[in-house]
Amino acid sequence: RAMEHDRAIEVYDIIRTIRDPEKPNTLEELEVVTENGVEVQEIGEDEYLVIIRFTPTVPHCSLATLIGLCLRIKLQRCLPFRHKLEIYISEGTHSTEEDINKQINDKERVAAAMENPNLREIVEQCVTEPD
Repeated sequence: RAMEHDRAIEVYDIIRTIRDPEKPNTLEELEVVTENGVEVQEIGEDEYLVIIRFTPTVPHCSLATLIGLCLRIKLQRCLPFRHKLEIYISEGTHSTEEDINKQINDKERVAAAMENPNLREIVEQCVTEPD
């Protein structure tokens, strides 16, 4: 349990600095991501299931998919342990939450999105750590 809690803190530390695509704030500052929205479960020897629940700033946020993509990319790059990743919009906080959940948890759609140079550039700006 303590290990899972430590892993959850580690995950939160990675995602809290992601910048919002529209605002100069981080996802932590906007309370899009919170420590309580990160869950880590051990699923095998040195392998963890990481579940992120994030809350868009408004129920019709057009950038919710992009935020989910930023979370996924940053964690894929930065997590120092083996993991499976599930990212969801907090229940009842977005008008198209089911569609977005499907999209950001579909490997092919994520890969296709990252092949788009415009989208990739936005994601890079959001996930790059400030100097």
